[in-house]
Amino acid sequence: MTATSIDAVSARAAAIAPSATLALTARVRALRDEGQDVIGFGAGEPDFTTPEPVCSAAIEALQGGMTHYVPVPGAPETRAAVADLMRTRNGIACTGDDVIISNGGKFSCFLAIQALIDPGDEVVLPTPAWLSYKPMVELAGGTLVEVETGPESDFLATPEAIAAAMTPRTKLVIINSPSNPCGTMYAPEQVRALADVVAAHDRAWIMSDEIYDRLVYGGREHLSLGSLEQVADRTITINGLSKTWAATGWRVGWACAPGQGGAVVKAMTRLQSQSSSSITGFLNPAIVAACTRTDEEVEAMRCAFEQRGRLMFEKVSAWPHVTCPPPGGAFYVFPDISSTFGRTSPGGRKLASAATFAEALLEEASVAVVPGESFLGCGGNHVRLSFATDEASITEGCRRVHDWLEALQG
Repeated sequence: MTATSIDAVSARAAAIAPSATLALTARVRALRDEGQDVIGFGAGEPDFTTPEPVCSAAIEALQGGMTHYVPVPGAPETRAAVADLMRTRNGIACTGDDVIISNGGKFSCFLAIQALIDPGDEVVLPTPAWLSYKPMVELAGGTLVEVETGPESDFLATPEAIAAAMTPRTKLVIINSPSNPCGTMYAPEQVRALADVVAAHDRAWIMSDEIYDRLVYGGREHLSLGSLEQVADRTITINGLSKTWAATGWRVGWACAPGQGGAVVKAMTRLQSQSSSSITGFLNPAIVAACTRTDEEVEAMRCAFEQRGRLMFEKVSAWPHVTCPPPGGAFYVFPDISSTFGRTSPGGRKLASAATFAEALLEEASVAVVPGESFLGCGGNHVRLSFATDEASITEGCRRVHDWLEALQG
C-alpha cells in the first residue's frame, strides 16, 4: 500500500506553517503580473540596490576564480572584517574567531537556537514578534514563553515582565531591537535594565537580533546587549547584509558570540558543516567591502528611510479612528485598526479581524498590508506596513486606505 503524501511527511515538518510575509509578497507579485495596480506595504525588503562597492567586490571575486569551497564559518579575512565592524560600531569585544557567517540572518538565528536549546528548555520572547522565532524554537524541542506588550508601552517589554517570565528552565531570551513588526526599539537605559535581569539568571543566554541596528531615526541611539559587561559572554548577536545594505537576495547573515559564547559559535559551525556548509565563496570579499567601504551609502539609505517613516506616520495618523506609535527604527509601522471590527467594507465584507481587514483592503483598494495575526503574540488588532518603498507609493497607498476607511459602513 502506497503511503499518502501526508503520511510521508514528518510530524516535525508538517507542524511548521509557511511564512505569511513571504506568501503575501508572492501574492502581490502575482497580482502585478496580472496587470493590477497593487501598492505593496507588506515586504520587509529595501527597494534600493545593494551598494556598488559590495556588488563590484563580488563580481571581481567571481571573475577572479573565487568559485571554490571556503571555510565553513567564512573566510578568515571576512570574519575579521565582521568582528572589526562589531567592535567599532557595536562595542562588542570580539575577534574573527567569535564570528560565523551563514546563509542569511534567519539561518543565523536558526543555528543559534539549535546550538543552545534542548527539549524542555524555555525561551522568553517579547511579543508581537517576528513569526519565525517560534518554529525555530519548536524545531529545537524548546518551549516559547511569550511576554505580551502593547501600544501603551510602544510594544517594549519591561524588565519586570521579562523577570516574571523567567524560570529555572529558561535557557534563552530573544530581543529584537529595532523591532519587526512594531518598528519600535529599546533605549540604552532599557537595554541595560534588560541585561541586568538576564545576568541574574546563571543559565540564561540572550539572542540579540540586531538586523536593523543601523536603521534608527530621530536621533535615537542603538545599544548592543553584547557590549554590556554583565552579559557580554552570554549574548549571541545576530546581524547581516539584508536590511542595512539592501541585500536581501544575497542571503548573508552572521552571529557574533565572544567569551564562553565561542562554544556556541563552534557548535553552530558544526551544525552548518552538516547542513549548508559555507556561504557562497565569492560573496566573502563583498562582505568585507560592505563592512569597510559603504558608510556613505548606508547613511544615505538610512536618511531616506527616516524621511519615508515620517511621511508614512503622518499619513497613517490621519486615518480615521486609527492609532499608531511612531517608528523609531527598522522600516515598519504597526497601527491599531481594531476600530474597524464589526463594520462593513465598501465591497460588503464584514471586518472581524486584522486578517479580514487586510484581505478586504487588498481586494477592494489594491493595497497590501500584513495582518497582525501573522506575527507572534498579541498583534491581532494591528496590521504591519513597510515603508521600504518610494514616497509616491507611500502617499498614494495611504490615500487609498484613508478613502477606503472613510467608506466603511456601520
